[in-house]
This record gives sequence, C-alpha cells and structure tokens, in this order.
Amino acid sequence: MTASPPGGDAAAGGGTAGPVPIEFTGVRELRGPLIVVEGVSGVGWDEFATIVLDSGERRHGLVLEVDRDLAVVQVLEYTAGMNRSGTRVAFSGSPLRIPVGTGWLGRVCNGRGEAADGGPPVLGASSATVGGAPINPVRREPPNEPVLTGVGALDALTTLVRGQKLPVFSAAGLPHLELAVQIAAQSTCGGEAFAVVFAGMGLTHADVAFVRDGLAARSAARELVLFVNTADDPVIERMLTPRLALTVAEHLAFTEGRHVLVVMTDMTAYAEALREVSAARGEIPARRAYPGYLYSDLASLYERCGRIRGRPGSVTVLPVLTMPAGDITHPVPDLTGYITEGQIVLSAEAQASGVYPPLDPLASLSRLMRKGTGPGLTRADHPALAAQLIAALARSRQVADLADLVGRSALSPTDLAHLELADAFRRRFLAQGTTEIRPLEDALDRAWEVLLTLPRSQLGMIPADLLDAHAPAADESPR
Repeated sequence: MTASPPGGDAAAGGGTAGPVPIEFTGVRELRGPLIVVEGVSGVGWDEFATIVLDSGERRHGLVLEVDRDLAVVQVLEYTAGMNRSGTRVAFSGSPLRIPVGTGWLGRVCNGRGEAADGGPPVLGASSATVGGAPINPVRREPPNEPVLTGVGALDALTTLVRGQKLPVFSAAGLPHLELAVQIAAQSTCGGEAFAVVFAGMGLTHADVAFVRDGLAARSAARELVLFVNTADDPVIERMLTPRLALTVAEHLAFTEGRHVLVVMTDMTAYAEALREVSAARGEIPARRAYPGYLYSDLASLYERCGRIRGRPGSVTVLPVLTMPAGDITHPVPDLTGYITEGQIVLSAEAQASGVYPPLDPLASLSRLMRKGTGPGLTRADHPALAAQLIAALARSRQVADLADLVGRSALSPTDLAHLELADAFRRRFLAQGTTEIRPLEDALDRAWEVLLTLPRSQLGMIPADLLDAHAPAADESPR
C-alpha cells in the first residue's frame, strides 16, 4: 500500500475539480529529505506535489522554496529508492488540504493524518489548508474561563485558561509524557462541549502504546483525535504533525463550537526536525545550528490558539518540550517563553523526592490565571489563596537555604513553620496519582490545610474575612 495525502487525493485538491497537474521530470538533485526540480513554471510556495517513481509508486511533498525555474520539495515519506532519471513531479496548484469535521473524533492517525487504527480514511464535508494562519488580533476574544485538568497543583497554582498557550518545560528522565497524557485524559471545560487533539512527535513505539492506552477511554467517547509520529518515521512528517492537529482543532472549535485542548509533545523533536531540514537546504545556521526563523516558525503554531469574537469554541494549546541538559536558556524553551503566556516547569529535585507530578511551583507561571479564576469562575478565595501559597513557598526556600548555613537550631519558630509548610506542600498538596482526578475544590481545600501550618500573621495576602472563615483569629502559633 502506498502513502497518500491525508484524507485521500480529493483532499489534496480541496475536493473540487481543478486543472490537470503538469508533470515535471527535471529532477536536478536528491538531498536528504529534499528533491530539487528544475524547469518548473507557475509553482508557488507551500504547494502540494505528487511524486511518481519509475516503479509507479506515489509519494507526496510540499514546496519549500521557489527560485526562478527551480523548486525545492520536501518529501513527506522518504527519498530512499528514488533516482533522478525516473522520477516525475506533479504540482497541484494549491497548498495541502485535509478534510475537517467531527469525523476525526475517536480516530488514531499517523503524523501524516493517515488512519493508524485499522479504520477507513477520515472524510469530511469540507476541507481546510494545513498551513493555517494566526488569529487576527482585532478579532481575538480575551481568554476568561478555565480549563480544569484534574491535576490539583496545576489547576490551583497555574490555572490554564481557554484560548491560552501554556507550555510544559521538562528535561530528560522527567515524566512529561505521563503528565501530558493525564492532562489530555482528564481535562474538562465545566460541562461544555470539549475535545482533545493530541499530537505526539518523535515518540518511541513504547511511548505510542502508552499514549494510546492512557487515552483509550477519551477516544472511545469520541472526544479525542490522536496523531502519532514515531522516531523512525520520516523527519518531514514531524513538521507536518502539529499543523494537522491545529487545522483539525480549529474546525472543531470555531465551526463545531467545541472547546479544544491541543497537546503537542515533544516540541523539541519538532525543532530538531526543522533544524535537519534547514541543514539539508544549506541555510545559514543561527543559535545552536537552528535556523534563524525558529522563532517565527514556532509562533506560526502557537499563535493559532485563542478565541474568536462572535464564534463559539476555543483552541487552547499545551506544548510540551524537553530542555537539553535542563537548560532553560536553550533556544527552544527560550523562544517558546517569548511567545507563550507563562510556563509549567518540571523539577528534577521534586522528582528525586519521589513526588508526582514533580512541579516547580516557583518557576511555573500562568500569566492569564487572573482572567480565569475567582468568583463565578472557580472559587472566590482561589486567586488570593494561590498567591499566598506561592509567597509562603518562596519564603520556605529562603529558610531552607538559611538552615543549610546556620543549622535548624538557629531558626525561629516561624522559620521552622515554613520548613514544615514545604514538607506539607509536597505530601498533602503536590503528590497525586497518575490516574487520579483531583477536583479543584479538593485542591483548594488542601492549599488551605498547608497554609494553616503557618501562624495567621504570616498570611497577610489573604483577606481577613477569608481567614476568619478558615482559621480562628486567636490562633497565632504555628501548628
């Protein structure tokens, strides 16, 4: 069986009759995942191409660059077995298109959008270009409602808001894939129509099995679209996978009226694919040999999320990326941080203590959290409670450093209470099972339990009426 464009040949042409593609046989060069075709005319950037080998096998590609009569085409499958003299390339005259609609729900596909679950190809009443475009800022609706992940520490301290882009920064050996699957399996939007689009890039086959098992229930409920690109798949496919996911998500959100969470992991694998293709094109490298357009390329993905004024639904993006050697200044996390609205950071120190999820609350931040929490959205005490807990944890870290210098015996009772708070935070608030769904109410109650290990005088960021409701005014001693 030969490869085909997502949704079949009709999708590649938009499902409508068009001019018959002209075949070009002037293949000048085969260079890694690229072919250079000469003698072309009327070919545009991002155009979809069909490549026919002398054996009759059909492969597919996208135009990366056009210069006079030369076109550089990236092959979506692979270039093995191709030769210059027996290869014909036909350009469709339009960008790659895929069918869109609810037919994607409940399906498992590879990174090119082909069915990987034994089912038929995905069909739709309409099609959309895969390239997409960021939402017009004039039409953007500010995010203002939460997406609850069922992970207590995230929902309470770094609340994800509908239409937000909030990345997860991790490192090798940390359970970022487990956390991504848990979020994808548990997330809800307050009973409103909801769907998850999960795009896995550069996964091992064991990882793919783990993802499919962890999301089986959501898939069976037809609330999930799963794209999986494995590490041994063509590198070009890895660059297509997130664009397919976002194209499907945009239609589900802005046409079908669903709130859609797009989980993309691992964006570092995506950036490595971009670097490999850039090197094959002979482009001048920038930082760490990544192409100079890495920032704009990542932005072209992340900025496709949001809410559109006058339209139902929303697209929320949760990219997951691994930081090589845990370096947060590495180009991929560094540039991602410029584009997105905060970050969730996983900690090797927390992982070493045996806590899951191993979040670093002081390095994590959701810049839109205030827009999606508080009265009428989550709970009236939520914003003040989260701010106070972060402040208390910051003080606990300072006290821990002081204890290393002068010893615990030199600490005041209040300092010792802050050390107890850090321990209670890990045991009572942060620790959670990989399949445990923790309601926000429970998470906030646990936050109160942790904070009340401090004397009332240390809780100055919480309004007095809230303190009176949870702690007796006369209680001034650390417990």
